[in-house]
Order: sequence, then structure tokens, then C-alpha cells
Amino acid sequence: MNIQAMMKQAQKLQKDMLNAKKEIDETIFENNKSFVTVKATGNKKIKSIKIDIENINKEEIEMVEDLILVTINELMDKIDKETETKMGKYTQGMPGLF
Repeated sequence: MNIQAMMKQAQKLQKDMLNAKKEIDETIFENNKSFVTVKATGNKKIKSIKIDIENINKEEIEMVEDLILVTINELMDKIDKETETKMGKYTQGMPGLF
């Protein structure tokens, strides 16, 4: 394989990686725990937090706060997993690039 062909292949790979990353960044991920729902983009920007207040009382506020933390952390894990799934083919053997 000549240098020009290798450069074209590298440019295509770079373009494919950027497109895959853009797709992930623009995807809205959602996670639910009991009466807490959190939505975030693939680049981990929280878009919304919804709390179904009809099903909680004031004594449960600490539990709601804990649920929010758990829900957000699980959502971040979902985003990481999706990113690894989509980007892993480009980063084989190079963890932590995305």
C-alpha cells in the first residue's frame, strides 16, 4: 500500500470517528429511578431532571436527592458504554480517548 492510499484511509477513519462521536454527542440518553428521570446528551450535559412530586412526601426528600445522584451516575455509565461501543472500533487498544 502506498503512502497516498494510507493517508486517504487515515482521513476516512478520522472522518468516520468524528461522525460517530458527533452522533453520540447529539443523542439524548434517559435514565429512570422510581420517581426521578434524568436526560443528558452523549457529551454528558444534563438536559433535564424530572421528579414526580405527586408520589413523594417531604420526609422523603433525602431519598429523592440520593435517587437523583444514582440516576445521574447510571446515566453517565450508559453514555460511557454507548461511547465505548461506537468508538471502540476506532480506538482498539487505546482506552480513554473518548
